[in-house]
Amino acid sequence: MKMSFTLDGKSIPFKEGDTIMDAALNAGEYIPHLCHEPGFTPHGSCRLCLVSLDGRNISACTQPAVDGSVVESNTESINTIRRELVAMLFAEGVHICPVCEKSGSCKLQAVAYHVGLLTPRYTQFNPPGRLDASHPDMIIDFNRCILCELCVRASRDTDGKRVFSLSGRGIETSLVINSENGKLGDSLFEVTDKAAAICPVGAILPKHKGYELPIGERRYDISAIDDADLKSNRKSDE
Repeated sequence: MKMSFTLDGKSIPFKEGDTIMDAALNAGEYIPHLCHEPGFTPHGSCRLCLVSLDGRNISACTQPAVDGSVVESNTESINTIRRELVAMLFAEGVHICPVCEKSGSCKLQAVAYHVGLLTPRYTQFNPPGRLDASHPDMIIDFNRCILCELCVRASRDTDGKRVFSLSGRGIETSLVINSENGKLGDSLFEVTDKAAAICPVGAILPKHKGYELPIGERRYDISAIDDADLKSNRKSDE
């Protein structure tokens, strides 16, 4: 039996067990997201994949697809919420795009463009600088972390090391390193780990390669995030 739902007026086929996000990406339809990664257990922490399912707002990455349902994603009311969420992420961390090594390849920056957030909306928190350069190959700027937990899940579920975790509650939540002295250089982390390449922003970066790719040649300089991430999803399925 063929099953499908409607997304922004388009019919989206799916198979048993698919979430709305799974089905949409497989059908070539982009839904904004930051904490989702194909092959990972759905997390639902960033809330950017908010969609309306038969008039009820839910997270597309955690909601199972329902045959015959009507889903809306690209509406002004939903994109307004997304702009507010992205604006708060920019305010809470230190995301100064023109001087960030990840500019042009950063999902937070690219999603901001996608939803139409082009200027700051809130006064920045300006947290004190927290940098860990103890590892020989990688560096962590904790003030760029958006708490998506992709590195936590990659290290735990793919690398089998549990190098990263989150500590604290609410506004005090932060990324921590599971090592004796709390430093990355004292952990089991390696540059070949899945966790080393999964950060969607500029929080975890390789050393000595800061501005290796010039402006105009970076991932989201070449293609907008909806097109670039759909291409990436297709490659991961091959």
